[in-house]
Amino acid sequence: MADPLQVVCPHCDAVNRVPAARLADRPVCGACRKPLFEGRPIALDETGFRRHLRADSLPLLVDFWASWCGPCRAMAPEFEAAAATLEPGMRLAKVSTEEAPALAQELQIRGIPLIALFRDGREVARQAGAMPARQIIAWARQHAG
Repeated sequence: MADPLQVVCPHCDAVNRVPAARLADRPVCGACRKPLFEGRPIALDETGFRRHLRADSLPLLVDFWASWCGPCRAMAPEFEAAAATLEPGMRLAKVSTEEAPALAQELQIRGIPLIALFRDGREVARQAGAMPARQIIAWARQHAG
């Protein structure tokens, strides 16, 4: 990763420049002064997903889910636990396929829950099915490169 990194604020969507060596120092947004990382996934709509995908230097791990999906609800706390371990090295986000059906169709999301890892604006890996936190962490690290 180049230094400094671009990190999109999960609160106001401002793009911040953060030296890679300072990611673990609890950086705050230059615009809204809120933490750039809180150790939990952020909820993104289609616009927010595209902003993070386009402007953030960090790998983006997305959980595609729906409220009616039992396995999705079962995996939610596991994905949250994974965020506490994986941030700030990557951004974890959740995208509801109910609220962003066009995005789900564009990305050819056929089954949920599905996690997908994006780097440099493109998808690099995906995995369908509910997983425990330790498996999410191992999978993400394996594919983050």
